[in-house]
Amino acid sequence: MLVDSHCHLDFPEFEEDFSDVLTRAKESGVEKMVTICTRIANFPRVSAIAESHDNIFCSVGVHPHSAESEPDITADILIKHADHAKVVGIGETGLDFYYDKSPRDVQERLFREHIAAARQTRLPIIIHTRDADDETIRILEEEYANGAFPGLIHCFTASRELAERVLDLGFYISLSGIVTFKNAADIRDTVESIVPIDRILVETDAPYLAPIPNRGKRNEPAFTAHTAAYIAEFLGLDISAFAAQTTENFHRLFAKAQTGPSD
Repeated sequence: MLVDSHCHLDFPEFEEDFSDVLTRAKESGVEKMVTICTRIANFPRVSAIAESHDNIFCSVGVHPHSAESEPDITADILIKHADHAKVVGIGETGLDFYYDKSPRDVQERLFREHIAAARQTRLPIIIHTRDADDETIRILEEEYANGAFPGLIHCFTASRELAERVLDLGFYISLSGIVTFKNAADIRDTVESIVPIDRILVETDAPYLAPIPNRGKRNEPAFTAHTAAYIAEFLGLDISAFAAQTTENFHRLFAKAQTGPSD
């Protein structure tokens, strides 16, 4: 069994063949998925997908790209939505200083609101960070000093230092199809040398970032199997054992997703 810990099933790329996407996921051994909220305005659609399928869960949050469009979101608002039975995480949130689609101060303020919600609900915070390693480390360590909270770095592409610092906080590292790319040697080296096997999750970030051999195509949850097989091989692990370990890791972090017919 595999879990796609981060995908966007509410995106329009899946409208035409949604049922087929779910069938292919099951056929590939992907039995659970978390569809990720990127705007509170989209939460009704995201949660409806999760409500309609026993093996799909969801999150609630505001992507840093959308921070400017929803600048008034507070921890209280996130906490209220997190009461939903299928919400298992807070985010995705964080900092993106590569595209800078929202002002950096607004991104930081909303990031801290999400952290406050994760701290209170004990649901893991799902962190997006790009070209903002130093700022991400600073905020996480400042906030952690005010009270612990669980979390993960999704679609890990950051520095070895960031990985070390968040692992020290007890966080997890989620790997996407990027890890299969030829130019991702630094990521693979970081994972192999410092990331414990019991802190690794796998994801697609579908419809983006399809792994080799499907790079350039629309990504989908079934392709989690390609990424998992690739990681298992470069770590020298049996794929069945790796799948079982990452699934166990997922359930440890996303404890609210432990119930359901896929268990």
